[in-house]
Amino acid sequence: MSKKVLVVDDDPDVRLFTVTVLEQHGYKPLEATNGEEGKQMIKEDRPDLVILDVLMPRESGVRLYRELKTDKKLKDLPVLILSGIAEKSFLRSQKALTEFGGDPIPEPEYYLEKPVEAEELARTIQKILG
Repeated sequence: MSKKVLVVDDDPDVRLFTVTVLEQHGYKPLEATNGEEGKQMIKEDRPDLVILDVLMPRESGVRLYRELKTDKKLKDLPVLILSGIAEKSFLRSQKALTEFGGDPIPEPEYYLEKPVEAEELARTIQKILG
């Protein structure tokens, strides 16, 4: 059975690109257009991996990542951040949320900055899922 990968990104072109890479490598893609939809799909479909954009309407990837990593049932779900935002900026935003009373969370294990080459994305996904 192929592994399910949820792509959470508000940009239809990025979703199409990512879904195409997933399909070419034998994964079953799921799609969400924002963090709110993504959260719902994670609870319903329990994917093997979440590929998450950072800046989106209706619950940002910053908040969704934080929720996943502080939820006892979901904290071990692998997340690949795929964003046009530099990793340093993402880490600063997480630090700021922690300073305002949020739980500290681990840094993302996997972070790719857009634009990303199809081969690099595929390699990273294979590294995560085996």
